[in-house]
Amino acid sequence: MKNFSPRTILWLVFGLSVFMLWQNWQLAHAPAPVAPAAQTVQVAADGTKTIVPAEKKVQTIVPTGQKVSLTNDVLRIDINTQGGTIDFAQLLQFDSETKENGKVVLLNTLGDEKGNAVYIARSGLTAGEIDHTTNFTASAPSASMVEGQDTVSVVLTAESEQAVFKKTYTLKRGSYSVDVAFEIENKSVQAITPRLYLDITRDASQIGSTPFYGSVTGAVVHNETNKYKKITFQEIQKNAGIYKDTADNGWVAMVQPYFVSAWALNDKVERIFYTQTSDKTSANAAYSVGESVALGTIEPSTKKQINAQFYVGPQNQDVLAAVAPGLNLTIDYGWADMIARPLHWLLTYLEKLIGNWGWAIIAMTLLVKLALFPLTAASFKSMAKMKVLAPRLKALQEQYGDDKMKLNQAMMAMYKEEKVNPAGGCLPMLLQMPIFLAFFYVLQSAVEMRGAPWFGWIQDLSSPDKLYILPILMMITMFVQTKLNPKPADPMQAKMMLYMPLIFGFTFFFFPSGLVLYWVVSNIFSIVQQRIMNNKFGIKENLISLKDE
Repeated sequence: MKNFSPRTILWLVFGLSVFMLWQNWQLAHAPAPVAPAAQTVQVAADGTKTIVPAEKKVQTIVPTGQKVSLTNDVLRIDINTQGGTIDFAQLLQFDSETKENGKVVLLNTLGDEKGNAVYIARSGLTAGEIDHTTNFTASAPSASMVEGQDTVSVVLTAESEQAVFKKTYTLKRGSYSVDVAFEIENKSVQAITPRLYLDITRDASQIGSTPFYGSVTGAVVHNETNKYKKITFQEIQKNAGIYKDTADNGWVAMVQPYFVSAWALNDKVERIFYTQTSDKTSANAAYSVGESVALGTIEPSTKKQINAQFYVGPQNQDVLAAVAPGLNLTIDYGWADMIARPLHWLLTYLEKLIGNWGWAIIAMTLLVKLALFPLTAASFKSMAKMKVLAPRLKALQEQYGDDKMKLNQAMMAMYKEEKVNPAGGCLPMLLQMPIFLAFFYVLQSAVEMRGAPWFGWIQDLSSPDKLYILPILMMITMFVQTKLNPKPADPMQAKMMLYMPLIFGFTFFFFPSGLVLYWVVSNIFSIVQQRIMNNKFGIKENLISLKDE
């Protein structure tokens, strides 16, 4: 803290709060995205695909075949007979943020006029003339899990002059992972060497979340060599949709707040990862992330089978880790990962003990404050001493008047003599900021807290407080803290400290109520700590020196 003056620290905090307010206002008032432009897809022999604008509006990425429904107890998917494309996924255990929509819809082809985006999962062969535009025949029009069943399946079959291609989709009870078995039979008189491609294609609009979390949505590629690679839609478009990587393992995914879709192929098979965009210049584009997998040589009259999983569901760390190595990394905590993951673990543990996420947040806040107490105690002691020095500071101001240089020299000499750090009082806030920001990432990524109630008017800790009670309480507690702290000698600092509760409180109108709850409880705990310190040193306020302390 020696390199930062109190004014510098206050300006940093002030600037951060104003920036966060401006950023969130921009997100909240951004124009709604529009549906992607019409387009077709060309698949090259090496497995790469190019999405190009179609000349006619009827030629779009949306499949036009019949829908085949497959349902278990937690998930319903629709598979289109054109290409065997998964073009609808509804999560039956998650309520939608808008009541009229019922349950959360992730994949769909409804378009923005319905408040949703175009979002589909495709697969096909690069040889054998069977791709995601080929018409398939379904074994049944629908299949729903009934009591006593643990699995439910449907088979889609397509045939060309070279091959018979079967896709068997299977859902297990309680699972958001669709098991997909791909079987290719060579019916020609020559060997074939097809490649299987798996991709996820969607536009850039948000589904099932507020615009407050817009930066979370994007594509992800993961393998053991290059690990986790997040690719935003803007990056795909900026780089003309070109991204390539090769490995014999890994997966691809599309992420958004609380939910994820991913193609996972756990066999050690050579593959090419890629991204594509339908338009290099327009925001009204569709974006794809996929992998093209080598199937080897298939001799005449023989078959080849390869199994994959298509996960479409909540971002649950344990579940994702079981689907594929590293898939739990799609729960993106950004730069705060090292702090956010322990916080999430602690919150989850406390919720299991208490049974309520709101009270778990309060318990976690108290534990964090107690853990930081040895560090913050010195700061509170410094603030208490500064309050005792207030009369001497006022006398110096009267003595030197407008001579700022001599006043600062006299103040620094007094601080050195009394062994007081004038910037020490800012340490508690600086210590809180990394934890606060990490907790912000936890709230925007932890699906367990989506729709989680606390009590009374707080029925969703991941959404802002609609009655603004918690932000107002936060402003009040910050104001009380300001009064407990010594008044800065600099008039500018004093004004900043006076307006800080108002600025922060207004900013927090946009923040998740769980985050504001954390800050309010933290403030109350800090007030109690500061009162104790002030009472300890308050009886000595008439003393000139604090050397004996």
